[in-house]
Amino acid sequence: MGKPFTSHASMGNLVYTKPDREGSMQKNPPSIKDDFGFIPKRFDEYDLVLRPDKDHPEWWAGAPSVVRDPEGVFWMACRMRTADSPLGKRGYEIRLLRSEDGVKFEPIHAIRREEVPIAGFERPALLLDPNTGLFRLYGCGPWKNDQWCILRFDDAKSPTEFAPESARSVIEPPQPAFERDVPVAGHKDPVLFHDGENFHCYTIGYRGKNERTYHFTSQDGEAWDPVGSPYESIMCLDGWHDFFVRPACVLPLGAGYLFVYEGSNVNWYDPVYNIGTGLAFTFDLHRIIDLTPSSPLLLSSSPSARFATFRYSSWLRLGDQLWVYAEATCPNETNEIRLYRLDLS
Repeated sequence: MGKPFTSHASMGNLVYTKPDREGSMQKNPPSIKDDFGFIPKRFDEYDLVLRPDKDHPEWWAGAPSVVRDPEGVFWMACRMRTADSPLGKRGYEIRLLRSEDGVKFEPIHAIRREEVPIAGFERPALLLDPNTGLFRLYGCGPWKNDQWCILRFDDAKSPTEFAPESARSVIEPPQPAFERDVPVAGHKDPVLFHDGENFHCYTIGYRGKNERTYHFTSQDGEAWDPVGSPYESIMCLDGWHDFFVRPACVLPLGAGYLFVYEGSNVNWYDPVYNIGTGLAFTFDLHRIIDLTPSSPLLLSSSPSARFATFRYSSWLRLGDQLWVYAEATCPNETNEIRLYRLDLS
């Protein structure tokens, strides 16, 4: 056996540190390269939107999905998470909230996991159907046979009326095409968008135990077809996001779309939950150009000693401002929902 590694070796913006007493390599928290000027600092100020139900580590309020209706009212769906269940099954509730100003939200409805029933929830997706004016709610979780699927609830005139018992799977993992096939084993955390003609759904797909980004389209939001190969992620595991790469939000820009994504690095501490956010661009909603390939753009401005998570962001253009709702880590390793308001002028 050679001597344990003790020196610092730079790998982009990531730095190895000396091993601990047991000789295992210590991993670093996420960091941002100084490639973006003052932009990350613009996310230091925020409004607190929602805290978890308990102020203890691994109790989280997060995964916000926000829409604004024609009357100017803001509606949010989010995931409430406990620390008392097995990992992957800690989301105990999809909470629905309402706000007149987009800052102060009041709970108006909740879908609890035992009401569906399902073992746990992850990120929901809330949107207004442009054809009917009804609210739509999608969810995800371990469905029949413990397979992770994208779920849809019956549409409603108000988010107060979503019915837990109406949940059904609309995107499921495909069956293997041949004996040694390695298909996507499950889909979770839907990001929904309507381009004026069709619905688009971006998911986190598990393939080979990695989380990657997959794209589906639909005319009615019920029957979905993969865009391109169902095996092929639309973003690669490389650069700073070489452990996971996941969709977060789509924001129309007039000439193309801002594609907000998130990911993690193999050298970060616990890269399953230590997640940063980057930006990409697309003209056609499928071919993605990475704008932040060397480093995340956004991390929590209040990290703990180990985690700096900034994830599950929902972006809205409101006049001359950009409003970003996101789940972020706190120093005591709870996660909370925050609102960042950026002037675009």
